[in-house]
Amino acid sequence: MRFVHIADMHFDAPFTMLSDKGNLGEKRRIEQRNIFKKVIEYIKRNHIEYLFISGDLYEHQYVRRTTIEFINNLFKEIKETQIFIAPGNHDPYLIKSYYNTYEWNENVHIFKSDLEKIKLDDVDIYGYGFDDFYCPEVNLKNLEIENPNKINILVIHGTLDGSNNEEQQYNPISKKILEEKGFDYVALGHIHKNNFSKDGKIIYPGSTISLGFDELGEHGMIVGKINEYESNLEFVKLDDTEFVELQLECTMIGSVEELIEKINNIELEENKLYKIILTGKRNFEINIYDLYKYELNERIIKIKDNTKPNYDIEKISKENTLKGLFVKEILEEMNQKNYDEGIIEKALEIGMEILE
Repeated sequence: MRFVHIADMHFDAPFTMLSDKGNLGEKRRIEQRNIFKKVIEYIKRNHIEYLFISGDLYEHQYVRRTTIEFINNLFKEIKETQIFIAPGNHDPYLIKSYYNTYEWNENVHIFKSDLEKIKLDDVDIYGYGFDDFYCPEVNLKNLEIENPNKINILVIHGTLDGSNNEEQQYNPISKKILEEKGFDYVALGHIHKNNFSKDGKIIYPGSTISLGFDELGEHGMIVGKINEYESNLEFVKLDDTEFVELQLECTMIGSVEELIEKINNIELEENKLYKIILTGKRNFEINIYDLYKYELNERIIKIKDNTKPNYDIEKISKENTLKGLFVKEILEEMNQKNYDEGIIEKALEIGMEILE
């Protein structure tokens, strides 16, 4: 069997950060559509038998009917491909969701909140979908593969080995339990960074298109071929636009004008969107919102200030001034073993600004 596995398309996502930059948000939504067309064209060209979509295909809160029609019309172009969708926390199977109210093409199967098994000639496909925006856990412990001699696939949206309270709200799944079940492939969704490896069986493809700077790296789909003898997996890059973070050392920069000049001298690649992180010691006050008013390269989407004030605190602590006394107290706090470095540094920064 040959398949394509995608997840986390998030159709009609608002791209809030990009929407503040002219028409970039709208442009990114058009790129979403073009990338989905690439998926469908690949399936047509290579006669792929199965398409697995592991949740968050669209944004329930924002999706338009025209977008659903766009998706379904593309599904009609691959009538010979069986499509299996496991709704996620952004596109749950609700009473009024398009998964329930829209008439999808006959080659589309949408999993609901009861763990389901679809028997086909060469493969058994198991699946589970969210029926709400939160899902505490689906019980996989009692799941038994009916026919181990067939190829067995699980399509599901959730958090693999989630540890914190937030992760526990989105269908926490034990990797150990999944491995014990013996699936030939587990098509996961929810985590936007892929964990692809050629010899893996439990795979997040990552978001098909990068949605922001918390989704660095390449984005695309998994293409797989599984038979009784072997399993071959490949990651195929689809998104030509990549989000990139760059650091700019500011210790030797003496003014806002010089900082702007340094930022504009950074060599930027055409198909990348950038977040510039300012680091080191600053010699002047930096107001990020004022920086955006300057003529910056349009590919610079965000600037973050991680600099610290360039103080000679040892020298200041010897001054017979209110500022000197304040810094001396701070240094004494810093010499204590049990102090929070971040809090002490922030207190120093705020106090120095007040005493200027």
